[in-house]
Amino acid sequence: MNSTLVTFPGGRTSGRSQIVGAVPVGGRHGLVVAETPFHPLDHTWPDQPGDLGTIGGLPVTACVTGARSAEGEVFVGADIPVRRGAEGWQWLVVHVTERPLPVGAEVELEVDAGFRAGLSAGHTACHLAALALNAALAGRWRKEVRADALGHPDFDQAAITSSHISPYGSVDVYRLGKSLRKKGFDAEGLDPAEVAQAVNERLAGWVAADAPVRVDVPGPELTARRTWHCSLPQGEASIPCGGTHVRRTGELGRVEVALTLEDAALTMRTTCAHG
Repeated sequence: MNSTLVTFPGGRTSGRSQIVGAVPVGGRHGLVVAETPFHPLDHTWPDQPGDLGTIGGLPVTACVTGARSAEGEVFVGADIPVRRGAEGWQWLVVHVTERPLPVGAEVELEVDAGFRAGLSAGHTACHLAALALNAALAGRWRKEVRADALGHPDFDQAAITSSHISPYGSVDVYRLGKSLRKKGFDAEGLDPAEVAQAVNERLAGWVAADAPVRVDVPGPELTARRTWHCSLPQGEASIPCGGTHVRRTGELGRVEVALTLEDAALTMRTTCAHG
């Protein structure tokens, strides 16, 4: 098996390919094809869920990342012992089904386009919310830290501990503990409602601008280092990202966040009006 080639970064939701391998996935069947439109759950940063749909007419109940070592051993999902893109490994999209299909068969692959559309909206909104949050918290830094693409201190990258994309929304959790204070962030007196208002005002402007969104795709391999871009009124924003996205911010309808602060953790819940 060679590394899987993927077409989802360009928005594809269907295709035809040959089954080149099969691996067990917890009592179910993991089918690997040469090229797929399916986006898998990433094992290193599992923010966007895997696509659903059908392969050869069978329901795909999960889509996960697999990795094949130089010795030929295949690992799936959380069992993969190396980081994504590690040299000497082949990287696979594994389509999980309840029944097997024969290796060598040519099959049609169909992604659930509605589910994909919801995840794409949620992922774009998540990136926009992170950039808006960085801007809203920019005045709380006492030291210089790495800036985001719009020139604001990158709170999102400095503090995030988890991110989960859902159809038309996301939940991001940030730690405001000792390590962040050492980096120069002052969380004293932080008012979540006040910050959320500033974030939402900026998001409203970005959605109204109907800014174009694109994903830079340097190659067809699953592990190609793709980058999300959005041409916002304040400048060209970019974030490394392996997920899927809408084509313009206006497609989101309305994006709003709610912030809560508890036990030194700031949680941002983002929703789109279309959800």
